[in-house]
Amino acid sequence: MAIQDISAVREERKRQVAHGYRVFAALGWGDLGDGHISARDPERTDCFWLLDVDTPFGQASADNLVLVEPDGNVRGGSGRTNLPAYYIHYPILAARPDAVSVAHTHTDYGTPYSASAKPMEPITQEACIFYDDHSVFDDEEVQVQDLDCGERIAAELGRHRGIVLRNHGLLTVGASVKHAVAWFVMMERVAEAHLKARDPQPISHNAALYAKADLTTDEYTESVFDFLVGHHVHAP
Repeated sequence: MAIQDISAVREERKRQVAHGYRVFAALGWGDLGDGHISARDPERTDCFWLLDVDTPFGQASADNLVLVEPDGNVRGGSGRTNLPAYYIHYPILAARPDAVSVAHTHTDYGTPYSASAKPMEPITQEACIFYDDHSVFDDEEVQVQDLDCGERIAAELGRHRGIVLRNHGLLTVGASVKHAVAWFVMMERVAEAHLKARDPQPISHNAALYAKADLTTDEYTESVFDFLVGHHVHAP
């Protein structure tokens, strides 16, 4: 890939990360700084971009992102990042060369749902996206303070697109920032459905797989992200 192409890919990923943070802010998430969206650098693929920890989600821009190195130090950009983000994102991206982005924050439904430590069932259309495609990290270490915990999360996540972190919240990964963010928003809706539905009737195996195939295409997933940005993001 030519240098100018790498630069263009990097800037587009950073732009999408900033938009993702702004979407999270518009949905009322991350007001305590509790969350992070990453983007793997296209050149230094063992490094990733995150929002500077001192910048509110609603003020995120490509200029506020920092490049985090494998040792946790900040190299590119200006500012600093929080160590829990490094402890979670680095092991996942290292274990998943297919992934470009990881998304996680604390939400109104995902966090309380995670206290059940139960996998999600295909009880809604969006839930089919995660049918046989998410796992549960059934571990009491909710305060992630080292790479060992992140590595255990990565191992439990496996090849799935999402994971329920017990007593902590939701996390998604994607082959692009658009995928990770869109799937996170939809996983939160699935958690909401589980908490609100009194006696849900699960969708059958074949019907769930049929819906999943349609709902996880690149075209559909990217359109979800674009709709979210169009509805919620009103500044660069």
